[in-house]
Amino acid sequence: MRYWFLKVGFFVLLLIVDSCIEPFSPPEVNSDENYLVIDGFLNVSGTDSTRIELRRTQNVNANAMPAIERGAQLAVEEENGETMPLTETGAAVYTLPPRQYNRSGKYRLRIKTKDGQEYLSEFVGVSITPVIDSVTYKVDPVLNAAVFYVNTHDAQNKTQFYRWKFEETWEYEAAYYSALMVRNDSVVIRPENINKCWGKLKSGSILLGSTVKLSSDVIKDLPLNRVPISTNKLFIKYSILVRQYGLSRQAFEYWTDLAKTTQGTGSLFDVLPSQVTGNIRNVANPRLLAFGYFSAATEETRRYTVSPRLGTFPRCTEPDTIPIRCSPRDADECALNTAKLLLTYWGPRSDSVLVAAHSCADCRLQGGTTERPSYW
Repeated sequence: MRYWFLKVGFFVLLLIVDSCIEPFSPPEVNSDENYLVIDGFLNVSGTDSTRIELRRTQNVNANAMPAIERGAQLAVEEENGETMPLTETGAAVYTLPPRQYNRSGKYRLRIKTKDGQEYLSEFVGVSITPVIDSVTYKVDPVLNAAVFYVNTHDAQNKTQFYRWKFEETWEYEAAYYSALMVRNDSVVIRPENINKCWGKLKSGSILLGSTVKLSSDVIKDLPLNRVPISTNKLFIKYSILVRQYGLSRQAFEYWTDLAKTTQGTGSLFDVLPSQVTGNIRNVANPRLLAFGYFSAATEETRRYTVSPRLGTFPRCTEPDTIPIRCSPRDADECALNTAKLLLTYWGPRSDSVLVAAHSCADCRLQGGTTERPSYW
């Protein structure tokens, strides 16, 4: 009897606890403040342009893409008084052509938005980035993926803090080759090859490394990118362009805090989200926050290309034969009025063609383009 009372009491307690649960939505989540977000750095290498993008924050529950900031005036100012204006070259993309910089100088970023607000970063020194020693890869049978690694070192032990970005490119093909197309009520030879494409993707996560706790400034086999074999990116040819940047301690701490806040897995033991603003402030009103960190650094790059033949050739439903012109007695589709299928080759008879689904014969539908990269 006592056991029965304990059991009933336990379930009653569960009901009471469950009834006390109420949804909690912190004010920060529902905030509609459109704060300015700055993404970019001063590229001091002298071989590539400086590129800075401006966007606006949005409610985390919003489904639309973040608003971009057009029509702003940006300038990089050196501590000695020289001003270098940036030009808006795209949708909220502001660039400064490559030039020679004083690598021992200090620089800051000034922004004037279209609504008259002015933002100013702190002066930052130039971080000299060591070269990338190598990029390698290994196939991990447990993960069923290829893992790409970066190796670098600074013989002078001055860098210690690193950040990486990468751009991956892969060649792929559609299951069937489309040699024909309909033009002006006729079946003609297709002038372009839509069977072979190249897909491209930029890194989205924050990739950092530090040697501050090591006896030497050496980064060895730091994993940058994991490519699952099931994606078929490695079936024909795959190339990864790695970009490396040296960071100051302050910049490294900013990116580390941002990574903890934005890349957590959502588990019970994750770091609690916090406000990470950076080194850019509104000149007149500090309450108008700006998110981002302006830094100056040289950039080192290295491209690594492999053809491991990992994966499988794409499979699709076999092509079907249909007549070129419709017959009044034939209710089936014909080549001159079909929109769901793509012509592949001539059929077994002169009045017929082979057709397949668009997704089986047009590689562009998988997100890539038919433009062959210059480095391929």
